[in-house]
Order: sequence, then structure tokens, then C-alpha cells
Amino acid sequence: MVSAEASSESNAAPASTHHRGPRAPSITILHFNDVYNVEEQNTEPKAGAARFKTALRSFSDRDPLVLFSGDILAPSIMSSFTKGEHMVPVMNHLGIHCAVFGNHDFDFGLERLVDVTARTDFPWLMSNVDDNETGLPLADGILTHIIEWHGWKIGLVGLVEKEWLETLATINAEQVTFTDYVDKGRELAIMLKDQGCDYVIALTHMRTPNDIRLAENVEEIDLILGGHDHVYEVLKINDKFVLKSGTDFREFSTITLSQEGTSINVDIEKVVVDSKFEPDEELKEALKEYEAVVGEKMEETLGTFSVELDGRFSSIRTQETNLGNFICDIIMAACNGDVAVINSGTLRSDRIHPAGDFRMRDLMTVLPMLDPLLVLGVTGETLLEVLENGVSQYPKLEGRFPQVAGLQFVFDPDAEPGSRLIRDLVKVGDEYLNPEAVYRFVTKAYMKQGRDGYNMLIDCPILQDEEQCPMLSTSIQNHFAAIKTRMGKTRRNSTHRQSLILLSRRHSLIRHDDEVPVAARSTSHKTIGRSVSTDSALSSVSSGSVTSISSSKRSRGSLTRQESFHELEDLACKLAPKVDGRIIIASDEIVESLRQKHAQRSVSIIEEEDEPTTPLSPKAPLSPVE
Repeated sequence: MVSAEASSESNAAPASTHHRGPRAPSITILHFNDVYNVEEQNTEPKAGAARFKTALRSFSDRDPLVLFSGDILAPSIMSSFTKGEHMVPVMNHLGIHCAVFGNHDFDFGLERLVDVTARTDFPWLMSNVDDNETGLPLADGILTHIIEWHGWKIGLVGLVEKEWLETLATINAEQVTFTDYVDKGRELAIMLKDQGCDYVIALTHMRTPNDIRLAENVEEIDLILGGHDHVYEVLKINDKFVLKSGTDFREFSTITLSQEGTSINVDIEKVVVDSKFEPDEELKEALKEYEAVVGEKMEETLGTFSVELDGRFSSIRTQETNLGNFICDIIMAACNGDVAVINSGTLRSDRIHPAGDFRMRDLMTVLPMLDPLLVLGVTGETLLEVLENGVSQYPKLEGRFPQVAGLQFVFDPDAEPGSRLIRDLVKVGDEYLNPEAVYRFVTKAYMKQGRDGYNMLIDCPILQDEEQCPMLSTSIQNHFAAIKTRMGKTRRNSTHRQSLILLSRRHSLIRHDDEVPVAARSTSHKTIGRSVSTDSALSSVSSGSVTSISSSKRSRGSLTRQESFHELEDLACKLAPKVDGRIIIASDEIVESLRQKHAQRSVSIIEEEDEPTTPLSPKAPLSPVE
């Protein structure tokens, strides 16, 4: 077991000492990163955690130092049930000596991460991100670590990039302080060299271009062992190696450091974990325990709904449903989108879920697949194509029918496919859709691939990729966990949790009571989700002032100020999602009513722009100070 006790001066450089004595001519390091699925595969390389342990142990005669560059707690099917618990014996069996946190290690929240890593036999680095709530490195990480290994004094730092830090749904970005990895890396590497380290290694979890930037700008770092990119890659930048060691227990690297005069030679070899390595029986046995855990977790209560949830194919593949709204609101908030669209084929339960306790088994029935999420940059014109495709097969029970958040649209089922959308009535948040605007579009990787006819998404730019977004089912679990935190049912009452409501510039605190015709709000199953608004509040809050520009121009309508941020979060905790008029099937009466409101709004905006300034108008000049 590696000691991680803090030094008397600070927590900057806890040290571990192994094999005191003369300096060996060389030492071996084993490195890996981004491992998720403990099960072995059907094809080569067979991989799997138990086989991976055997492969690592095949180098035991060299007494290697084992280093890990993050991402192990999620995502995987098993982690959906265990929240990373099953990886504790895996990590301890692999003999890791030091690690850096990866973005997916935060998937189940800060409290869960701290609980899990506290039971590992090695220290975790987080050198350039501080938690403002504690004033310490995020997730109880440490700044640096020194290991004396066969006479070599090795200094370690752990550096991450801002890009993925900003996308963590479970971390409050306003409550962390990020220091550029170049600046912090240089500062800590100099400190480690001053403390007598022969060699400084940066364990990183960031994209290759950022690793390259680190290598180009920090002379004092001797070797960069990276993660985050699921590739095997060896680069030499500025006379030092940058290494990524594959993914998912399929491969790892052996690195041999040899003293040659005044310089240190680095030799790197790739090891593929195929069937020539037998699975380790001890670890296999330890993992069997978690098969039983999965069964127990299936009965865990996630939350308690006060309304039924309609997941019937006959509903969810033909109309707006409160289950679809609940799911889409959550992923839009988790990924900070302007809109969210999923194909209704995602939701698989085909049943009405009764009000009351909602268990993990119910969630797995609704979302049995491990669906990665993405955020795309989608123009308004492309968004219209998305919606046209979604309703093109109506009334067939096709899985392409959309469930949405942040959107309201009307379609005419009697029109020809491709021309069913009433285009001038499509709204994004509080505003009518602008065909030239670019919206943050949250969806599944499945749809980005052009599945279910969504070919228009294939070439859309990715703003946040799978590595920067939670899995779909994970975001739903995090929503339930955030409710428990909000209600004081967890040990750690922290602001580091997934938001219960959306903070977007396109969604204001002002609601128009006459926005949606009453006839458009009804569904064929009227008992579903007809209670007071709850999770639809996810898409009704704006960052910034209470009234947005768009909402202030609608002052002549019937306006109701919605609840404050905290009141809306309390409302979301009640778990009573409803149908609120996002998807409207056209009738002459409904279309006429909506067009009249559109025209009235346009007139109101023109009149407001023409009216003279008043002391209360934002256009009034400030009075000079007397």
C-alpha cells in the first residue's frame, strides 16, 4: 500500500519510499488510462479487468511503478448500477501507485467520487483545480506526489484541461478555481526539482493538443503520461515524450527509464491485452460480488413521483408526453443546451409508470441502452429539418418521433411529409426560431450518426463530445441525486451537483399565461402529468436578470412572474412532470389562435420600440448628477 501522508509543511508533496538503497541503473513504469468495462470482450483483444491484472503482473520481475491517467468510475453498464463501487477492488488489485482524476470520475458527483477514492490504496492528484468551498484541490486530491523508487526520486503532478472541467454537470463551475496547466505545471515541476527529484512526470487528462502545449512550454517536466483521448499514441515534443496508452483494459505501456551518463533514456513499448494472458481468478471472484449488487441496486428507490409517467409507445411515438418532457428537460439542463431532442425510440418501457416510488429497475426499463450525449451547433434551418423528419412518419408508431425540451412547434399531420411543420410558429425558449441562429442542441450520439432519418445532423459541428457530456441514464440518476442533496438527504450539502433547472440565455423567468391555447395542452390520456408544473420549470430560467430582452418586449400580454431560482428548484424536487404544449397537432382553431398571438407580439414590439423614453425605460438617459 502506498503511503499518502502529508508533509509537515503542506499537502503539496506527500512522499512514498520504496526499496532504499543504491540507485538502480533503470526503472520500469507501467501506464494506462481511460478504462471502463471490466468484462472481457468476445473478440481480440479480449481485455477485461481480470486479464489486465495478469498482463500487468507479467512484469512483476521488474518491480514496476504503476501510474494511471484517469477515467475509471464511469461510464459502463455496471457503473450505472454501482456508481463506480465495483472499480474499488479493481484499482486496488492493479497495484496503482498514483493517479490523476479524469472527467468521467465525476459522473456520479463529488461526494460519490470522494467516497470511492478514499477506499483506494494510492493518492489521487489534482494539481491545477481548487475547490472554493474548501480551499483545497478539488475532490480531496493532492498537488504533487514524490516516490523514491529503487534509488530514483520521481516527482508527480496531475494536470487537467479547462475544456472538460467546464462541462461537468455535477460540479458548480463558479465554485472552482482553474489554473492554467502550463503555469501550474511549471511552478510545481520547479518545486519538485528543488526538492531533489531526478525526474518529473505529469499525469494528465486532456486532449493531445493541450498535452503538446504543455510539452512545448514547460522544460522542467520530463515526461507526459496522458489520458482522455482513447488512442494509443506516442509523440516526441521538445525532446520529451507525450504518451497515451489506449483504452478500456485493451492495452497499456511499459516505460523504461535508464541513466546514460548525464541524460536519461526513455524506452516505450505497447502491450496488447489479448488471450495470451489468462484472467486473474482472485479479481474475477471479487467482481462476482457486484453481479449480486446489480440485483440489489435494481430495487433502489431513486425518487417518488406524484403523477403517472406515460411511456406507452402509442403515446410517446405520436405526441408529447410527461415522461419525454422529464427526460429531455434533464439532459438539456445537464448539458446547458438551448434545446434538446431525442428520438422517442430511446424510451423503451411501453407502459404507464404509476405514481409513487420510481426504482432503478424502472429507469433501466425506460433507458436500457448506454446512450452517450452530445451538444451540437445546429442552425435554426437545420432544426426545422430535424423536426420535419421527426413528424414525417406520423401517425405510424415510429421511433423517430421526437421528444423535446426548450422547443414548441406545431405540425399538420395531413400535409405531405417534409412540409408538415408550421414553420413561423416554431419557438426556441421565449423566442420564435431564427433560421440563421446557431443553437446549442443536446441529443444522442445515435442521432448524430444519422440514424432514424436524422441525416441532417451528420455534418453539424460538435460543441461538446461524448467525453464532455454525461451518459443519458447517468444524467437522470444525477437529477435524482441532486434532489436528495437539495432536500438535505445527503451527508455533504454542497453546491457541487447537477442543476435542477436550466440556466440559459434563451429561457426567461417570465411566463405568458396565454402563450399556448388550452386545446393544445390536452392529451389523449388526461390523467398523465396534469398537476402543477414541476420539471417543465427546468426550461424556464434565465441566467442574468429576471426579465430578458425578449420577455420585456411582451409586456402588453398577460404576464406572470415565475418563482425565484430556489423556488423553481424546490418545485422540481416535487417530481410531477407535465405535458405543457411543446408539441402541438394543428387544427384551424389552434393555428389561428397562435398566429393572432404572434401578430400581437410583433405589434407590441414595434410600439415599444417607437414609444418615447421615460424615467423607467431602459432607453432613458441617466440624469446628470447635481
